[in-house]
Amino acid sequence: MNPSPPALLQRLLLHRRFIALAFALLVLLRLGAIALAVTPTSDADFYYSRAASLAAGLGYLANDGHATAYWPPGWPMALSVAFRLLGTSIWTVGLANLAAAALSGWLLLDLARQVTGSESAARLALLGYAVYPNAVLYTPLALTEVFYTLLLLASCWLLARPGAWRTLAGGLVLGMATLVKAQTLIVVPLVLGIALLRERPILPRLPRALGRGLAVLALAGAVVLPWSMRNERELGRFVAVSTNGGITLLTGNNDSARGGFTPEDPVVRALDARRDLTELTYDDAAKRLGLDWIRAHPMRFAVLMPLKLAKLWVSDGEGVWAYETGAKHYDARAFLLIRAANQALYWAVLALALLAIPLTLLARLRAGGGAGLGAVDWWCLPYAIAAYPSAIAMVFSGQSRFHFPAMPFLFMAAASAMVFWLERRRAD
Repeated sequence: MNPSPPALLQRLLLHRRFIALAFALLVLLRLGAIALAVTPTSDADFYYSRAASLAAGLGYLANDGHATAYWPPGWPMALSVAFRLLGTSIWTVGLANLAAAALSGWLLLDLARQVTGSESAARLALLGYAVYPNAVLYTPLALTEVFYTLLLLASCWLLARPGAWRTLAGGLVLGMATLVKAQTLIVVPLVLGIALLRERPILPRLPRALGRGLAVLALAGAVVLPWSMRNERELGRFVAVSTNGGITLLTGNNDSARGGFTPEDPVVRALDARRDLTELTYDDAAKRLGLDWIRAHPMRFAVLMPLKLAKLWVSDGEGVWAYETGAKHYDARAFLLIRAANQALYWAVLALALLAIPLTLLARLRAGGGAGLGAVDWWCLPYAIAAYPSAIAMVFSGQSRFHFPAMPFLFMAAASAMVFWLERRRAD
């Protein structure tokens, strides 16, 4: 009797060469994107230029030559190391991101084993992320997303396991991640909270969990502190990471706001037109205007929250945009097909990740002869990580690229739902 399609797929997932094949796909597809030679534009051009300046020993400077902290420095710092080693070029950007993507794939695979409790699901999550078009398209871009995703995965991989050295390494990695995205430390209570709540009794273990959390935060702070002190020295005020928080708040909370980024709002334009502001006073003014608008329009602020979430989560595939203006071999029809395929895969991943919630809870309820297992365990991690950009977006604004670092985690959840279905089909 021939094996059923679910049985064949399970056999394929567990084949001894499957992981090597998945990694080969991950690398080859990204090498193809790198070969398109995308010229840095907009934010990517800023990061590229700052990394080149650091590699040349000129410091972290704005375009007019003055010291700046407008953009977080973590990615330009890391990229500048690659520039020193391999030379300043778009090819170095691609190779640096390729290395980050390959490491992310390994971390995804190993962390997915813990999150899903299934080798098949972990391998399927790796395959999904390997061929995920938006992740492929980001590889040659001098943007933060690929590098930050690596740091986020590494942080969770370290914090989800006990041990002094993992606490030390987790704090240091989180510090670097904070220098890339200032809000990253929100991840610490999310991951350690799951670690605490997944086992009983909770109260006797609470002091140790709090101590570990404080240690991680202290280590991360130690990584960030030299940059903060540099800002005080160069800018005249202690700035923890960056000075763009005010304008980020204002561009998502104004009369023109519809959930997304609105730099065309008249208040924003009027602020940009002022020439009497320094970088710090510009940030102060933008923050004040944003907060004043929220206080004056509390209901409108609340109504914007679901719109911001929609802007964050509904669409995907924004990696295509950089190719429209920066790729030497851009074909509009080919990239439209890629965007359509990507969007279909993305929606499927979101739907499966949502389906995994009741499936997992039901399976845990039935486990142990009816006694059941606790509702909270590592399977919650993908949803906690997805909640992190969601909470930030509801206050500031929703942009699809902000969900990029959560996608490896959502592939884990989606893969668990797929494997659950495969196992049910085999049982039937």
